[in-house]
Amino acid sequence: MSEPTEVLAAAPPPGPPETPPPAGRSVTARATAAGAAVSLLLIAAIVLGSRRLRDFDSALLPYAVATVFLAFGVAYRYTVWVSAPGARRLFKKGFGSFFSAANFKKAPTALPKMIATYLGFQKFLGARSRARWAAHQLIFWGCLLAAAITFPLTWGWFTFTSGSGSGPGYEMRIWGFKVLGFNALDILGWLMFHGLDIAAVLVIPGASYFLWRRMKDRGAITGQRFAYDLLPLICLIVISVTGLLLTFSSIFLHGGGYEFLAILHMVSVVFTLIYIPFGKFFHIVQRPAAVGMQLFKYTARQDEEIFACKRCGEPIDTTPYVENLRGTMQDLRLDFNAFAEYCPRCKRVLRGNAYLTHVKKGFK
Repeated sequence: MSEPTEVLAAAPPPGPPETPPPAGRSVTARATAAGAAVSLLLIAAIVLGSRRLRDFDSALLPYAVATVFLAFGVAYRYTVWVSAPGARRLFKKGFGSFFSAANFKKAPTALPKMIATYLGFQKFLGARSRARWAAHQLIFWGCLLAAAITFPLTWGWFTFTSGSGSGPGYEMRIWGFKVLGFNALDILGWLMFHGLDIAAVLVIPGASYFLWRRMKDRGAITGQRFAYDLLPLICLIVISVTGLLLTFSSIFLHGGGYEFLAILHMVSVVFTLIYIPFGKFFHIVQRPAAVGMQLFKYTARQDEEIFACKRCGEPIDTTPYVENLRGTMQDLRLDFNAFAEYCPRCKRVLRGNAYLTHVKKGFK
């Protein structure tokens, strides 16, 4: 068995990073430029999609402004994120595999399956806990439904108008074009006008479960931070509860307290939208790159040899994946990229032997 020092000595010296890490000022400048460009594109899309603001509802202006800040923040932080060596390699490999024609020819059904299982239903969470998976699914689909309804309405892309000026008949228009007509008093009409209530009913139990878990689970309590772990869940619950209370007020209280609830709901939504790029919810934006990496690993297994651990011979992963991991270590200048050629168990054994050889002997 090779000792850790021999492993490091036998390994080739780490080469220079693929591209030198950019200076802080240049990263900030590029991130600011990216954020400004995306924000301007969104503003242009709002103006054009609402037919030069003819379909834009001025009462929804705070929400629209918040989405512009959201676009700036997402583009800014994403640019900063991909500027780091490890994230840059993940981004290149992930999206390179995502849009690769060769991968599509090799495994034409792999990408749709991974989008459904990894991005949509997140089956990897089920291996940890079925309860956590179910709660995550409630939050995911509830937020997705709310975003699909709220954003187009906020931007003036969707409009609902009475077909006859009075009565239950309504028309749904997208960018000014009629898509469908429906009766506001039937099931379809109820679903159209209460979609956000359905989203709130999905989000509340999911967010409440995670909030309860973070109050009770010792492992979660140890490393959690209020602003990063608890605040997003509280915001989701406040948005959902105030949204349901708006419906309750309009139906059962004849509008009692509606103005206060509307302001509270608006403040919570605007705050959450602005907070998304700088909190835990940013992983939603990062997830597609991880899907691409999963596709990279899957397609490599189709025709590549599995790389075996140099110590015990157990399979680790495909050769391209191991080489990618070694390259990431070189980019980060960690100086122990040879350990990429060992399985997790052997890495622990080598670290233990290194401790016994170089640390514990000093106490004899």
